[in-house]
Parts: sequence; structure tokens; C-alpha cells
Amino acid sequence: MGKLFSRILKRTIAKESEGMPLSSIERRSSQRIHLQIPMFVRGVDTAGVDFLDLTKTLDISATGAYLASPRSLRVDQLLNLTIPAPPSPSATVPSETPPIQARVKRHSASGGIYLLGVQFVKPLD
Repeated sequence: MGKLFSRILKRTIAKESEGMPLSSIERRSSQRIHLQIPMFVRGVDTAGVDFLDLTKTLDISATGAYLASPRSLRVDQLLNLTIPAPPSPSATVPSETPPIQARVKRHSASGGIYLLGVQFVKPLD
């Protein structure tokens, strides 16, 4: 993920967690925040066909995300996630972030949308 986005995400997580100790039920390895971020998801579907979908996060942390997807995926499936960037007249600004590898850890269906819990292969820095 881009370093600027990673720094903004860390600051947001720090602000939301100030003075908020984790409950005994919440044992995540990193604080999650409810933030909708558009994302491209690239992978291979259950039929073995390559796909590229535009989706969004429902929440995100340094170690994973919860995504709303138009596609059912299998647990342990490896995905590449990228965040689109607005078009820029400058050649120095990329049109999207470098891919983030993630693995599907859980999934469920809700009204024609698939909810995917993914864990990043490498935590965001």
C-alpha cells in the first residue's frame, strides 16, 4: 500500500483508539476502523477464471479488511488488492497503489453481496 495512505491509516487508527482499551472480547492483533475504501480485487474465481472486480472495504486494519464483493470466493484463496487513485496530470503520481496480497479467511452472503474477511499476507507498515 502506498506509504502516504499507510501513514494516514495509522494516524486514524491511533486517534480512534485513544483512551479506548480493548475489551476482553476484542482480541484482534490490530485495531480496526470502519472506513469505506474503493478497491480493485484481482484473483481467480471458483470456476478457475481470472477476474478483476471493483469493491469496497467495510472496515480495515493493519492486518486485514472486511470487503463487500459481487463474487463468492473460497476460504484460503489468495487475492491481490489495489486502491485506485484519481487521474493525475503528473507522471510521478501512480494511478493505483502497489498490490496488497491478502488471503480470504471467511465469507458469507447477504442480499446478493458477498462479505469477505481477508488477512493481509504482510501487515501494512
